[in-house]
Amino acid sequence: MSKFYYSLFCLLILSCTQEIDDPESSEIGDSTLIQNEIENISFEPVDSPTLIVLGTLQDAGAPHMNCHQACCENLRKNLDHSNLVVSLGFIDPENHQKYLFEASPDMPEQLALLSDHENFSSNDLPDGVFITHAHIGHYTGLMYFGKEANNASSIPVYAMPKMKTFLEKNGPWSQLVEDKNIRLSSLKSNTTTSVSNNLQVIPLLVPHRDEFSETVGFKIIGPTKTALFIPDIDKWEKWDLDINSEITNVDYAFLDATFYSSKEIPNRKIEEIPHPLVSESMDRFKSLSDMDKSKIYFIHVNHTNPILDQSSDVKHQIEEAGYHVAEIHDTFKM
Repeated sequence: MSKFYYSLFCLLILSCTQEIDDPESSEIGDSTLIQNEIENISFEPVDSPTLIVLGTLQDAGAPHMNCHQACCENLRKNLDHSNLVVSLGFIDPENHQKYLFEASPDMPEQLALLSDHENFSSNDLPDGVFITHAHIGHYTGLMYFGKEANNASSIPVYAMPKMKTFLEKNGPWSQLVEDKNIRLSSLKSNTTTSVSNNLQVIPLLVPHRDEFSETVGFKIIGPTKTALFIPDIDKWEKWDLDINSEITNVDYAFLDATFYSSKEIPNRKIEEIPHPLVSESMDRFKSLSDMDKSKIYFIHVNHTNPILDQSSDVKHQIEEAGYHVAEIHDTFKM
């Protein structure tokens, strides 16, 4: 399922990676337009605690608003269900619980996808949501818990202190709190929050553009495996922890891969939206063992990033070096 969706998506974004040096181009080019005819494929419910990739893209998804490159034009004409903003899901069959990491703008569809992997609940609502920070791709999906949408009741939302205050003090998010659609719970950096015998979460502060809240990554701890999830960080060298050491101490690492190269966005000042370039990350990680490299799954990918193209040399180089690019519906036993 994931390979089919992702291959379809990557064929469509091919032209974006071919036109990086001409961002104003509105030409469709010679890329073949793929018809979006996707079968309804059922999933076997997971039988043990499992982490599931529910979205891989940067906050604004794909196609981007006001993007007239061929990749965006093709995607508008051939929309599919794999173009979802970054999010992970956790299913705990033993306790009949499911959790979401990030409330993206694509949250309704992502919760439905999460339900595809379990057979114990009567609805798609999660037992809790963990939020990394106050940028649009990571918390705005909370709006769907409000009275205009699901009118949910006391969905637990786990957030750091500044993020919690931001939601409490600013509308429309404050209305979710006042109407008891969500119930906020405070997280503390480097402190374990246990939500069940099968899931513990440790937030780790990371340097990022903290206009409205602090930013964290998460250590997601299951009964037998641990995952590191850092979808946003300015640069690895700015972090007070050593990313290579953190990778060696986990089983899976889902890491910021917004841009491969600074040349992808020639009309923007990349220093104003810093991220570790994938090329920089690979250079930093090259001293890791093959086993540790295999733990890495690049995620939070901008629509211009050539690693989205399955046939690109960059994608092949990443895989040959022992890394992975996360794909929707990837599952990981925890």
